[in-house]
Amino acid sequence: MTFTRTEARRRVAGTDWTALAAGLDELGSAPTAPLLTPAECRELAALYEKPELFRTTVDLARHRFGSGEYRYFTHELPAPVAGLRAALYPRLLPVARDWAARLGRPAPWPDSLDEWLERCHAAGQDRSAQILLSYGPGDWNALHRDVFGDLVFPLQVVVALDVYGEDYTGGEFLTVEQRPRAQSRGSATPLRQGHGLVFTTRDHPVRTRRGWSAGAVRHGVSTVRSGRRRTLGLVFHDAA
Repeated sequence: MTFTRTEARRRVAGTDWTALAAGLDELGSAPTAPLLTPAECRELAALYEKPELFRTTVDLARHRFGSGEYRYFTHELPAPVAGLRAALYPRLLPVARDWAARLGRPAPWPDSLDEWLERCHAAGQDRSAQILLSYGPGDWNALHRDVFGDLVFPLQVVVALDVYGEDYTGGEFLTVEQRPRAQSRGSATPLRQGHGLVFTTRDHPVRTRRGWSAGAVRHGVSTVRSGRRRTLGLVFHDAA
């Protein structure tokens, strides 16, 4: 699989990042332009059958997280995974810092992803958190957050590897936002093959009469009705 860092940056640059930031403000999630070709999606999905590429496998039903399975890559990431992660971090960093400023929080994230990961590792968060997820008929993922430790980057990305409505049905990406002093708001998003969906790791700024408050958000996956749904999860902090 040939996928250079330069090519990753070129594809990431194809997104309207101003519009994406506005979408994140509104809903806590927003789509990117295409990041992977259909052929690259198929190649990445096929890696799921190579257990030597992964540090562990999680059975969702066993842990009562839902139904389905996912695998964490080792730090020896495939080129598209490493390339996209490195290219996306500097694009998401201004949003992360802006959110921190509005919420009156520290913004500990340096300009370099490598430096940020070094800080994670020094704090004991030294396990890869990059994920390939696989769902079949009847599988689903409970609402949750991917925090993994004290050091957290506030945004992450999911990339669809299969075609919604053709390769599988159901399996929409779910978010539920706990709005300050109001009832929760839910969203269901069908993922487009090769496109990313950027979403908040735990919360996003919500304007209230008293200023900015943190709207807590959890994410999950609705029940897959048929077929096979595979996705790539890009997380910008490592796990304890």
